[in-house]
Amino acid sequence: MQNKLGEFIRAHRERITPASVGLSSGGRRRTPGLRREELAQLCDVSPTWLTWLEQGREVSASGKLLARMAEVLQLSAAERTYLFSLAERLDPQHDDDTSYAGEPLGDIVAAIDGPAYVLDRQWNALAWNEHAAALFGGWLDVEEAEPAQPNLLRFMFRNPAARGLIIDWEDRAHRLVAEFRADIGKHASDPSLAALITELSQDSEAFRTLWTSQEVVHREGGLRRFLHPRAGELSFNQITLHLAKRHDLKLVMLLPA
Repeated sequence: MQNKLGEFIRAHRERITPASVGLSSGGRRRTPGLRREELAQLCDVSPTWLTWLEQGREVSASGKLLARMAEVLQLSAAERTYLFSLAERLDPQHDDDTSYAGEPLGDIVAAIDGPAYVLDRQWNALAWNEHAAALFGGWLDVEEAEPAQPNLLRFMFRNPAARGLIIDWEDRAHRLVAEFRADIGKHASDPSLAALITELSQDSEAFRTLWTSQEVVHREGGLRRFLHPRAGELSFNQITLHLAKRHDLKLVMLLPA
Protein backbone atom coordinates (compact mmCIF):
# COMPACT_ATOMS: atom_id res chain seq x y z
CA MET A 1 0.00 0.00 0.00
CA GLN A 2 2.88 2.34 0.81
CA ASN A 3 4.38 1.73 -2.64
CA LYS A 4 1.08 2.65 -4.28
CA LEU A 5 0.94 5.83 -2.22
CA GLY A 6 4.47 6.83 -3.18
CA GLU A 7 3.90 6.09 -6.84
CA PHE A 8 0.72 8.15 -6.82
CA ILE A 9 2.42 11.15 -5.18
CA ARG A 10 5.37 11.00 -7.53
CA ALA A 11 3.18 10.78 -10.62
CA HIS A 12 1.18 13.84 -9.61
CA ARG A 13 4.29 15.73 -8.49
CA GLU A 14 5.70 15.29 -11.98
CA ARG A 15 2.50 16.65 -13.55
CA ILE A 16 2.53 19.95 -11.68
CA THR A 17 4.40 22.79 -13.33
CA PRO A 18 6.48 25.07 -11.09
CA ALA A 19 4.64 28.11 -12.46
CA SER A 20 1.27 26.72 -11.32
CA VAL A 21 2.44 26.85 -7.70
CA GLY A 22 4.26 30.15 -7.96
CA LEU A 23 7.80 28.85 -8.51
CA SER A 24 10.31 29.72 -11.18
CA SER A 25 11.07 27.01 -13.73
CA GLY A 26 14.76 27.59 -13.10
CA GLY A 27 16.00 26.75 -16.58
CA ARG A 28 16.53 23.17 -17.69
CA ARG A 29 15.11 20.40 -15.51
CA ARG A 30 16.19 16.78 -15.33
CA THR A 31 12.68 15.66 -14.39
CA PRO A 32 9.27 17.03 -15.40
CA GLY A 33 7.09 18.87 -12.93
CA LEU A 34 8.14 19.70 -9.41
CA ARG A 35 11.38 18.50 -7.87
CA ARG A 36 11.11 16.59 -4.60
CA GLU A 37 12.82 19.46 -2.84
CA GLU A 38 10.21 21.90 -4.13
CA LEU A 39 7.24 19.77 -3.08
CA ALA A 40 8.88 19.20 0.30
CA GLN A 41 9.33 22.94 0.77
CA LEU A 42 5.73 23.67 -0.18
CA CYS A 43 4.50 20.99 2.23
CA ASP A 44 6.91 22.01 5.02
CA VAL A 45 8.62 18.61 5.27
CA SER A 46 12.20 17.52 4.65
CA PRO A 47 13.26 16.29 1.18
CA THR A 48 14.57 13.11 2.81
CA TRP A 49 11.17 12.37 4.37
CA LEU A 50 9.43 12.91 1.03
CA THR A 51 11.96 10.68 -0.72
CA TRP A 52 11.28 7.91 1.77
CA LEU A 53 7.52 8.34 1.31
CA GLU A 54 7.80 8.05 -2.47
CA GLN A 55 10.07 5.02 -2.09
CA GLY A 56 7.52 3.27 0.08
CA ARG A 57 9.51 3.27 3.30
CA GLU A 58 7.82 3.08 6.69
CA VAL A 59 7.05 6.75 7.29
CA SER A 60 3.77 8.14 8.58
CA ALA A 61 1.87 10.98 6.92
CA SER A 62 -0.73 12.83 8.98
CA GLY A 63 -4.11 13.86 7.65
CA LYS A 64 -3.11 17.51 7.88
CA LEU A 65 0.03 16.93 5.82
CA LEU A 66 -1.85 14.93 3.20
CA ALA A 67 -4.43 17.71 2.96
CA ARG A 68 -1.65 20.22 2.28
CA MET A 69 -0.09 17.90 -0.30
CA ALA A 70 -3.45 17.48 -2.04
CA GLU A 71 -3.74 21.26 -2.32
CA VAL A 72 -0.20 21.70 -3.68
CA LEU A 73 -0.67 18.86 -6.19
CA GLN A 74 -4.03 20.37 -7.17
CA LEU A 75 -5.81 17.04 -6.86
CA SER A 76 -9.40 16.66 -7.94
CA ALA A 77 -11.99 15.49 -5.41
CA ALA A 78 -11.68 11.90 -6.63
CA GLU A 79 -7.88 12.05 -6.59
CA ARG A 80 -7.89 13.50 -3.07
CA THR A 81 -10.17 10.72 -1.84
CA TYR A 82 -7.87 8.16 -3.44
CA LEU A 83 -4.81 9.74 -1.79
CA PHE A 84 -6.33 9.46 1.69
CA SER A 85 -7.51 5.93 0.94
CA LEU A 86 -4.00 4.82 -0.01
CA ALA A 87 -2.57 6.46 3.11
CA GLU A 88 -5.32 4.93 5.27
CA ARG A 89 -6.02 8.31 6.83
CA LEU A 90 -9.18 10.34 7.38
CA ASP A 91 -9.46 13.48 5.31
CA PRO A 92 -9.97 16.36 7.79
CA GLN A 93 -12.17 18.14 5.26
CA HIS A 94 -14.09 15.25 3.73
CA ASP A 95 -16.52 14.36 6.49
CA ASP A 96 -17.23 17.98 7.36
CA ASP A 97 -18.00 19.07 3.81
CA THR A 98 -21.58 20.26 4.18
CA SER A 99 -21.42 22.29 0.99
CA TYR A 100 -22.43 19.33 -1.15
CA ALA A 101 -26.17 19.44 -1.66
CA GLY A 102 -26.40 17.10 -4.61
CA GLU A 103 -28.11 14.29 -2.72
CA PRO A 104 -31.91 14.77 -2.88
CA LEU A 105 -32.47 13.21 0.53
CA GLY A 106 -36.22 13.58 0.56
CA ASP A 107 -36.57 11.99 -2.86
CA ILE A 108 -34.33 9.10 -1.88
CA VAL A 109 -36.26 8.08 1.22
CA ALA A 110 -39.66 8.73 -0.38
CA ALA A 111 -38.87 6.22 -3.13
CA ILE A 112 -38.23 3.40 -0.64
CA ASP A 113 -41.18 1.09 0.05
CA GLY A 114 -40.58 0.73 3.77
CA PRO A 115 -39.36 2.78 6.72
CA ALA A 116 -36.28 4.77 5.71
CA TYR A 117 -34.45 7.75 7.13
CA VAL A 118 -31.14 9.61 6.83
CA LEU A 119 -28.97 10.31 9.88
CA ASP A 120 -26.09 12.76 10.24
CA ARG A 121 -23.05 12.23 12.47
CA GLN A 122 -25.02 13.25 15.60
CA TRP A 123 -27.74 10.80 14.55
CA ASN A 124 -30.17 13.60 13.85
CA ALA A 125 -32.75 12.60 11.26
CA LEU A 126 -32.38 14.87 8.22
CA ALA A 127 -35.02 13.17 6.07
CA TRP A 128 -37.50 10.32 6.45
CA ASN A 129 -40.50 8.87 4.66
CA GLU A 130 -44.08 8.35 5.79
CA HIS A 131 -43.42 4.69 6.62
CA ALA A 132 -40.72 5.71 9.10
CA ALA A 133 -42.95 8.39 10.64
CA ALA A 134 -45.74 5.84 11.10
CA LEU A 135 -43.40 3.32 12.74
CA PHE A 136 -41.47 5.61 15.07
CA GLY A 137 -44.22 7.25 17.07
CA GLY A 138 -42.78 9.80 19.47
CA TRP A 139 -39.71 10.37 17.33
CA LEU A 140 -40.27 11.32 13.72
CA ASP A 141 -44.00 12.02 13.81
CA VAL A 142 -43.81 14.28 16.88
CA GLU A 143 -40.44 16.00 16.69
CA GLU A 144 -40.71 16.94 13.00
CA ALA A 145 -42.33 20.26 13.99
CA GLU A 146 -39.84 20.95 16.77
CA PRO A 147 -37.03 23.52 16.31
CA ALA A 148 -34.36 20.86 16.88
CA GLN A 149 -33.92 17.99 14.45
CA PRO A 150 -35.28 14.66 15.73
CA ASN A 151 -32.41 12.71 17.26
CA LEU A 152 -32.37 8.91 17.45
CA LEU A 153 -30.43 8.74 20.72
CA ARG A 154 -32.68 11.25 22.46
CA PHE A 155 -35.67 9.17 21.41
CA MET A 156 -34.02 5.93 22.52
CA PHE A 157 -32.95 7.11 25.97
CA ARG A 158 -35.32 9.94 26.89
CA ASN A 159 -38.68 8.96 25.41
CA PRO A 160 -40.64 6.24 27.27
CA ALA A 161 -42.32 5.30 23.97
CA ALA A 162 -39.06 3.78 22.75
CA ARG A 163 -39.06 1.10 25.46
CA GLY A 164 -42.55 0.05 24.50
CA LEU A 165 -41.89 0.13 20.77
CA ILE A 166 -38.52 -1.62 20.51
CA ILE A 167 -38.52 -5.30 21.43
CA ASP A 168 -35.42 -6.24 23.51
CA TRP A 169 -34.80 -2.55 24.22
CA GLU A 170 -31.87 -3.23 26.58
CA ASP A 171 -29.94 -5.22 24.00
CA ARG A 172 -30.65 -2.69 21.25
CA ALA A 173 -29.67 0.23 23.48
CA HIS A 174 -26.38 -1.51 24.29
CA ARG A 175 -25.57 -1.95 20.60
CA LEU A 176 -26.66 1.57 19.64
CA VAL A 177 -24.27 3.25 22.07
CA ALA A 178 -21.37 1.03 20.98
CA GLU A 179 -22.21 1.74 17.32
CA PHE A 180 -22.43 5.47 18.02
CA ARG A 181 -18.99 5.51 19.65
CA ALA A 182 -17.51 3.71 16.64
CA ASP A 183 -19.38 5.96 14.24
CA ILE A 184 -18.17 9.28 15.61
CA GLY A 185 -14.59 8.12 16.24
CA LYS A 186 -12.17 11.03 16.48
CA HIS A 187 -15.03 13.55 16.25
CA ALA A 188 -16.29 12.81 19.79
CA SER A 189 -14.72 16.01 21.11
CA ASP A 190 -16.43 18.22 18.52
CA PRO A 191 -18.59 20.76 20.40
CA SER A 192 -21.96 19.58 19.07
CA LEU A 193 -21.22 15.91 19.72
CA ALA A 194 -19.67 16.58 23.13
CA ALA A 195 -22.76 18.57 24.12
CA LEU A 196 -25.06 15.74 23.01
CA ILE A 197 -23.05 13.14 24.95
CA THR A 198 -23.06 15.33 28.07
CA GLU A 199 -26.80 15.94 27.79
CA LEU A 200 -27.63 12.25 27.40
CA SER A 201 -25.24 11.27 30.22
CA GLN A 202 -26.98 13.72 32.55
CA ASP A 203 -30.50 12.79 31.54
CA SER A 204 -30.19 9.01 31.20
CA GLU A 205 -28.46 6.68 33.64
CA ALA A 206 -28.72 3.91 31.05
CA PHE A 207 -26.86 5.95 28.45
CA ARG A 208 -24.24 7.09 30.98
CA THR A 209 -23.51 3.50 32.02
CA LEU A 210 -23.26 2.27 28.44
CA TRP A 211 -21.14 5.22 27.29
CA THR A 212 -18.60 4.82 30.09
CA SER A 213 -18.21 1.12 29.26
CA GLN A 214 -16.13 2.18 26.21
CA GLU A 215 -17.54 -0.61 24.02
CA VAL A 216 -17.23 -0.26 20.24
CA VAL A 217 -18.93 -2.27 17.49
CA HIS A 218 -19.48 -1.67 13.80
CA ARG A 219 -22.91 -0.46 12.77
CA GLU A 220 -24.51 -3.60 11.39
CA GLY A 221 -27.79 -4.59 9.87
CA GLY A 222 -29.90 -7.50 10.94
CA LEU A 223 -33.31 -8.23 12.36
CA ARG A 224 -35.16 -5.37 14.06
CA ARG A 225 -38.38 -6.14 15.95
CA PHE A 226 -41.01 -3.67 17.09
CA LEU A 227 -44.27 -3.84 19.03
CA HIS A 228 -46.32 -1.11 17.38
CA PRO A 229 -49.33 0.19 19.36
CA ARG A 230 -51.62 -0.12 16.32
CA ALA A 231 -49.97 -2.55 13.89
CA GLY A 232 -48.78 -5.06 16.50
CA GLU A 233 -45.50 -6.95 16.21
CA LEU A 234 -43.39 -6.01 13.18
CA SER A 235 -40.08 -7.39 11.95
CA PHE A 236 -37.62 -5.77 9.53
CA ASN A 237 -34.15 -6.36 8.19
CA GLN A 238 -32.08 -3.21 8.65
CA ILE A 239 -29.62 -2.07 5.98
CA THR A 240 -27.39 0.99 6.49
CA LEU A 241 -25.57 2.69 3.63
CA HIS A 242 -23.25 5.71 3.58
CA LEU A 243 -23.73 8.38 0.92
CA ALA A 244 -20.80 8.41 -1.49
CA LYS A 245 -20.13 12.16 -1.35
CA ARG A 246 -21.16 12.73 2.29
CA HIS A 247 -19.75 9.86 4.28
CA ASP A 248 -21.03 11.43 7.50
CA LEU A 249 -24.62 10.78 6.34
CA LYS A 250 -26.23 7.35 6.68
CA LEU A 251 -29.27 6.01 4.84
CA VAL A 252 -31.07 3.51 7.06
CA MET A 253 -33.66 1.22 5.46
CA LEU A 254 -35.96 -1.23 7.22
CA LEU A 255 -37.08 -3.88 4.76
CA PRO A 256 -39.80 -6.43 5.57
CA ALA A 257 -38.27 -9.56 7.12
